[in-house]
Amino acid sequence: MTTTPVLTPAPAAAAPLARTVRGSGPGLLLAHGAGGSAHDNWGPLLDDLAAHRTVIAPDYPGSGDSPDEPGTPHSLDELADRLVAAADEAGRPGFDLAGYSLGAAVAVRIATRHPGRVRSLLLLAGVAGGSQRLRLLAGQAVALTGHPALWADHSLATAFGRTWVDALPPEQFAGLRAALAATPVPAGFRWQFELAARADVRAELARITVPTLVVSTTEDGLVTPEQHRALAQGIPGARLAELSAGHLPMVERLPELRDLMVGFLTGADASRPAVSRTAAA
Repeated sequence: MTTTPVLTPAPAAAAPLARTVRGSGPGLLLAHGAGGSAHDNWGPLLDDLAAHRTVIAPDYPGSGDSPDEPGTPHSLDELADRLVAAADEAGRPGFDLAGYSLGAAVAVRIATRHPGRVRSLLLLAGVAGGSQRLRLLAGQAVALTGHPALWADHSLATAFGRTWVDALPPEQFAGLRAALAATPVPAGFRWQFELAARADVRAELARITVPTLVVSTTEDGLVTPEQHRALAQGIPGARLAELSAGHLPMVERLPELRDLMVGFLTGADASRPAVSRTAAA
């Protein structure tokens, strides 16, 4: 009797991620944060970065213009591979790499999973891993997505710096609170926050050998400065710069953030001290 083997079909290749490609010259790959998108997190910086690089800014599944993928078990490895594929599709096999929040953990995974592809690394307000507090806050964020007013208050209390929030005039504070409550939650919000809560790249940091700048947001109530310092301390030769801001420096400290990023990319800040501070205005 002949038995016909049952063949398991190979998994389908992941669909290309939607992405913004802008500028010319060497590649710069951008990894956004949980619950954000390429435009939400990097939009205010794209023109300045594109003046020096070909910027490739993909959207994770369920963010921006990338459709959601229900049932897909997303991971750092998967996101790392798909972002590198986006750089390949843009004709930039080698690239500088910047990651924000969850995107910093994705960027670390790219640098260790695809060695030789990354020229330099910039990690902004980044997740290193091992924070029980972050796991609690991520769970709260997911639970509050069906309650817009409570979600807005949670965001104001954790994502923005206390100094910046307290300095807002009452009418601006009320307007921001209303705008946050009215902002739709992206389809990928849940899995992205759950991945941020469990991501842990601390064990692989010592394998990174490219020039690295870690930007710590010192009033960050979501991904705290201890996480940022863990990244800087774990990567050999990494420089640490501090911004007096909450988790959204592209809102609170855009000019200073732009100068740090462009200066690092162009090498203009090579003579700065190992730890620099950008104070609140």
